[in-house]
Amino acid sequence: MTHQKQSATLPPASGQWQLNHCKTVHCQNFGSRDPDDYIIQRANPNRPAFICKECGAFPPLISNQNVIAEWRYLKLQQSHGLPACTNLDCHHLGLPVLTHRHLYHAFGYSGDRQRYRCKNCQATFVDKWSGFNPKHQIQQKLLALLFTGHPIRDICRRLGMNPKTFYDQLNHIASRCRRQLSVFDARLLQNRSQLALASTLSPLQPHAANGVYWIASCEAHSGYVISQHINYHPEQTGTSETHHDPYSPNARFHARQLHAAKPVVQTAPQGLLAKVDAKYREVLSRPHLEDPSSDQNIEYFPAKGNLIRPQYAVYAHFLQLNEQVSETSQLMLFMPQEPLLRSACLSVFLDRIRAGTIEPVYVEEDPDWPQGNAAGRIDIVLLGWWRDRWAFTRHGEVGKGICHLGGEKDNEARWLQLATHRAVDEYQQRFYQQFAQLVDEPRRKARPGGLLPLLDIYRAWHNLCRQDRNGLTPAQQLGIMSSPFTLEQLLN
Repeated sequence: MTHQKQSATLPPASGQWQLNHCKTVHCQNFGSRDPDDYIIQRANPNRPAFICKECGAFPPLISNQNVIAEWRYLKLQQSHGLPACTNLDCHHLGLPVLTHRHLYHAFGYSGDRQRYRCKNCQATFVDKWSGFNPKHQIQQKLLALLFTGHPIRDICRRLGMNPKTFYDQLNHIASRCRRQLSVFDARLLQNRSQLALASTLSPLQPHAANGVYWIASCEAHSGYVISQHINYHPEQTGTSETHHDPYSPNARFHARQLHAAKPVVQTAPQGLLAKVDAKYREVLSRPHLEDPSSDQNIEYFPAKGNLIRPQYAVYAHFLQLNEQVSETSQLMLFMPQEPLLRSACLSVFLDRIRAGTIEPVYVEEDPDWPQGNAAGRIDIVLLGWWRDRWAFTRHGEVGKGICHLGGEKDNEARWLQLATHRAVDEYQQRFYQQFAQLVDEPRRKARPGGLLPLLDIYRAWHNLCRQDRNGLTPAQQLGIMSSPFTLEQLLN
């Protein structure tokens, strides 16, 4: 009787967050947190643990407490090196002084560096980058060599430093880049009545097969990258588990599989509609619907630190976006066809969906589709077990398809013209191409942590320094800066 009683409950909520509910927007149980609306069982691992009684949907269960713990960890990582409260139990956790000055008191100096005190928890901290950067010249040379493709060993030889000093300097540069970006991120996100975002999920090292994914979100048209995370902790922070148990306190930590899944080789489908339909079949064949690594063989498990199950990193990423974006903004969110992105979006932005202040849209398009092209003839097709309503159009030999995840109809032409996640895809591709030698280094396959500072540096360079063919950076296109930054400005 005790086991039956436990099996009939949802995983415990964490504060206001209960992310386990029906995710079919037009179902009367959508967003319901009442366990009586669902069939919940833990006895048979070969059957869905959670089924909606109304529509029959079966989204996997997730640990709310682990999602919030991962979100807190990501906030600390994103604000690492910035002057911000680091108390895990404080509401001001990870909110920098640079953009939230009203939350802190100036509290004297530590040497020549400014000290602050949090108004909520009274914790004190020091702004360690508040002074002049005496190492900016050597750091400029390091970045210039790194961005022009020189290997780390060659950079160390040219600059007369050892590898440890190289990585110390790289971490120093990454902290300064995060500091610079925090100001521009606040300018973009807090004063927009409308905002179009694009999110995507892809392997951090495409040829590594190490289970590390990279989720990034950017302003959809300029390509300004707002937030990015990976499902990996460079330090050991918890006990890993072989099987996912959403009721476990360590649910988000992924252990090495003793009997890894064998990858299934499938022929590439011809045509966009066939590609979308094949994706639905691939998703339903996964052992875990919302874990894209669950049907893949992880050959190079990280040698140290923790691998995080992708669903926890993605849910935490959207929680971070939800906190960053103003509550009054009308939000559009474009994403590729991936149920993990869909579920995270519908759960985290539940209140926005009910209020009609967010437009979540699946987008799939051929690589040669002309951006901003008006839709021609539109064909409506219901696809997948969920009977999702897709709209397809063609322009010559290339096509594009969209699916409005909020269920909106009769406005397909607008979304076929507007919706795209190409900017964030191109950002990730440029990173791969720029640092292919580092990303594909054989020893790096089991040591992805060395790429973390590089991700922060590249995001800052992309947003504030990189100019398009019109000579404008993404930040300039959005009107939040007047001229591109040089490397010297980025580092001072």
